[in-house]
Amino acid sequence: DVESSRRAVELAEVTPGVFAAVGLHPHYAGAWSGRTRVELKALCASPRVVAIGEIGLDYYRSLAPADAQRQAFGSQLELASEVGRPVIVHSREAMGDILAALEGWRAMPPWEGSRPIGVLHAFAAGPDEARRAIELGLMLGVAGPITYPKADRLRQVVAGVPLTRLVVETDAPYMTPAPYRGRRNEPAHVALVAAGLAA
Repeated sequence: DVESSRRAVELAEVTPGVFAAVGLHPHYAGAWSGRTRVELKALCASPRVVAIGEIGLDYYRSLAPADAQRQAFGSQLELASEVGRPVIVHSREAMGDILAALEGWRAMPPWEGSRPIGVLHAFAAGPDEARRAIELGLMLGVAGPITYPKADRLRQVVAGVPLTRLVVETDAPYMTPAPYRGRRNEPAHVALVAAGLAA
């Protein structure tokens, strides 16, 4: 939300090597307003803000109405264009709507060259969605589930993606990789995700 985005920027501004993303997660989309947009845009004045996120749609938990999620997502895509930042996208049970929104957005701004327009965080969809995302200029985030015994489909999809289009991530404190699944995830576990991806 806005407050946690503000704290992230404050931390990034005083910590070398740390950067921030600002945005309203779909769980909090019901709080989206013109004021929210103004506050997030103001945070983007910091050179330590490198992305708008984590934004997107979550039809699995549905903690905010779908219409409110779509409005907040679309408005934040417009904000990303305005401030020239890529996006970090959350998608649960919403990949069709996510890709449609991103395709419309990608057609609007004058993106430079082949610079990635963002990352689909914790990608878990199929090969067609992976192809569409890559064609749009997105990176695919690979998290803890790549290490789960029953994640064969995800491993097959990711195996067909160029390494230059993958981002290794943890999503700490969630999606803890094996063998620590069920416990709190930590940034250090990114090594286990990388090992799972390499395998």
